[in-house]
Amino acid sequence: MLPLSSVRIIDLSRALAGPHCTALLADLGADIVKVESGRSGDPARAWPPFEGEHSLYFDSVNRNKRSIALDLYSAAGTAVLDRLLQGADALVENFKPGTLAAMGYTEERLYELNPRLIVASVTGYGDTGPLSERPGLDQVIQAVSGITSVTGPADASGYRVGLPIVDLTSGMTAAIGLLAALLGRERQSSPDDRIGRVSTSLYETALSLSVFQGQGALTNGSVPRPQGNDHPSITPYGVFATRTEPIVVAVTTPSHWRNFCDTLGAESLFADPRFTTGRDRTEHRAVLNNLITEILSNEGAEAWIEALNAVGIPCGAIHDYGQVFAHPHTAALGMIADTVRGDGSDLRVLRGPLSLDGAATGVHLPPPLFGEHGQDVLRELGLPQGEIDTLIANGVLAGHPNTGVQR
Repeated sequence: MLPLSSVRIIDLSRALAGPHCTALLADLGADIVKVESGRSGDPARAWPPFEGEHSLYFDSVNRNKRSIALDLYSAAGTAVLDRLLQGADALVENFKPGTLAAMGYTEERLYELNPRLIVASVTGYGDTGPLSERPGLDQVIQAVSGITSVTGPADASGYRVGLPIVDLTSGMTAAIGLLAALLGRERQSSPDDRIGRVSTSLYETALSLSVFQGQGALTNGSVPRPQGNDHPSITPYGVFATRTEPIVVAVTTPSHWRNFCDTLGAESLFADPRFTTGRDRTEHRAVLNNLITEILSNEGAEAWIEALNAVGIPCGAIHDYGQVFAHPHTAALGMIADTVRGDGSDLRVLRGPLSLDGAATGVHLPPPLFGEHGQDVLRELGLPQGEIDTLIANGVLAGHPNTGVQR
């Protein structure tokens, strides 16, 4: 049994950060009921890439969830949401600050519905401050938070990170906070100790990712700049050409440096006073990198990868995702799961990244069709079929089982 198998979470989040949070919790067994707008659905359902009518963007972060589609602008729709919240452990949302309250779900109302409910919120800029009312999306936050300023070639004005790193890490941060609140709720000695709300923002999470570069700027004013493919603090650590294709090498310790020079047959580099310490090597990075490239270009990538890893130096090729998914190591880890959507279409999807007692968390539910599980969820609430049929007829409950509708 997975550790969160007794936990039910109502998921009002959309797009990426919130759904990534709930996907991680679903991997651990939480019953995630994804509540979508009956009028439009999760907007990610309309984003490429597509397989037929299915958005693979949506599929990538909605494994192991169930979907119910409600008209939340109607009294009947919010009445259903009320009942869902009354039986839930947590609510996850990523609206702009104040949106949930504008829907009628103030902190007081939520407490009235369910005193044990924990609300996890992911916003763009946080609940307070001069930017809090702005809409925030990943690439914009990368720019505003400083991430863009340290990314890309050394002579560039900044690049976005190739993946939506702020959305993804914000979702992870929210999941950690929600898990802590759930644990605290079970261990609290008094109701006054209850944590009712967990919140993070893309901006806060992005700043936390600055780590040593941000710390340097904060402490001594050393504003970091883009370093291309070189590590900003450690040398040699980056991309190097070989006779066949580039490789990434990471030489981080004195023993690494000794073994690296031995493997390259470069005693002169080890003896050169310009490269004695890590600090020395970083100060003379350009000269050292050129000398290393001259040596590495005498052999092919595979030979260097084998030789350097054999002496404990991290080294690898630059793979595209086609190569990654075909790699035997990916298969050995069981990272790819074969599943079947509710409309009968096949889907290969990545599992979550965790293993428990050596067993990988799997994919026990495919990404849901739009409103696929609505009737099942309402039956669990005790609604008779006649009432469910009325909700469908009145447009309050959208989507039907196995229709394949992918709003």
